[in-house]
Amino acid sequence: MTGRPTRRDLLARTAFGAGALGLLSVLADERRVVAADGRVLDPARLTGKAKALVVLFMGGGPSQVDTFDPKPLLTRLDGQAVPESIARGIPQVARAPHTDLLASPYRFTPRGRSGLPVSELYPHVGGVIDDICVVRSCTHASPIHAPAEYFATTGTQIGDRPSLGAWLHYGLGSTTRDLPGYIVMHSAGESGRSAAWSNGFLPARHQGTVCSAGGVPNVAPPADVSAVSRTAQLDLVRGLNRMHAANHSDTSTLDARTANLELAYRMQTAAPEAFDLSREPARVKARYGIGEKEATEFGTHCLLARRLVERGVRVVQLRHGGWDAHGDLKQNHTPQALKSDKPIAALLADLKQRGLLESTLVVWGGEFGRTPAAENPGAKSPGRNHSPSGYTVWLAGGGVRGGQVVGATDEVGYAAVEKPVSPNDLHATILHAFGIDQHDLYFQHNNRKELLTVNGGTVVRECFA
Repeated sequence: MTGRPTRRDLLARTAFGAGALGLLSVLADERRVVAADGRVLDPARLTGKAKALVVLFMGGGPSQVDTFDPKPLLTRLDGQAVPESIARGIPQVARAPHTDLLASPYRFTPRGRSGLPVSELYPHVGGVIDDICVVRSCTHASPIHAPAEYFATTGTQIGDRPSLGAWLHYGLGSTTRDLPGYIVMHSAGESGRSAAWSNGFLPARHQGTVCSAGGVPNVAPPADVSAVSRTAQLDLVRGLNRMHAANHSDTSTLDARTANLELAYRMQTAAPEAFDLSREPARVKARYGIGEKEATEFGTHCLLARRLVERGVRVVQLRHGGWDAHGDLKQNHTPQALKSDKPIAALLADLKQRGLLESTLVVWGGEFGRTPAAENPGAKSPGRNHSPSGYTVWLAGGGVRGGQVVGATDEVGYAAVEKPVSPNDLHATILHAFGIDQHDLYFQHNNRKELLTVNGGTVVRECFA
């Protein structure tokens, strides 16, 4: 067709029929997990126990030596320089050998049947430690927030690659047609960096959908728009989109908009129900800390994460920032833990009680950890600086064996010295929990088979042993 479309053309092309339904079916059922021999793998046939992922991203960098990695020597050397035997192997310390060590102000106690030590910062999480695998040897090379966050969520520090959640949504799709398959929620004051939930070079429909406790933004139609009028509008837009797609080869963004248009229409019913916590018993909300000054916000997000997983959402990323404790460690970490401890423990216990934990992988951690040495050691209340050399991430559910520790940092907690785990290793491990070999999930981009793990990672099999 040339020139402007006639009214007859528009009417002929905008009928909501088998063509639009077919497009929707293709978008909803797309799969990109491909074995080495070229076979497309059916997600329903993958042998991994994990079917959904919940990421608890602690933005700013929680201190490993104040949460899950106790260091008795650090306590004994409080105020002293890092021992030469340790400093010589850590470049940033070797350059400043007189850095004063800072003992943790928090007490660690053995918890659970496993007896794993957990800081008093996280008493409720300590109560579910037998379901948690603590990886104490995470490490990478960037001490700067943004590049470190990109490392943690995309595999490199550039920020131009797809996020972990986008890769999983691209490879496995979603088991719900009525909600976004990848949802992101922020706590107050934690705006985050969009690369952490971006689709990167993947088709645009795989990016995370940012929601709030109130639900998906702008999902409700205007009050003065009737159902008949809304259907007519959608039919017109569908037709125009098909006309545009017929004349353009690269339609990734258009495909995403088309899929989102259909999804938004279905979400007008499904999303309000999923985000309606009035349906939850008061005892359940209390367990998450909802109603308490410190824990209400993140508790609400954690309860919503459970509800979303129940309804088939593939990936939920909950972002809780504020851990950047450069000054006054206790004044920083104590309130952050109060906000997140009870909600996180409730999420794990609730998933387990409902039979969902075995199929839901939960991952906790920030972009890096913090130095065991004091920042501004002469200050009345010193803090800790950024430290990517050795920090803690933990995993629970999804086939992970809880009640164990993998890897170790040195005696004061500066750097990973046993079983170092890079972000690429962690991503390979997460894929393994879903039954996916990292090399089987790829996207052809710029004539290269791109992987989530970039140049490959090593699965931390001890997490499942």
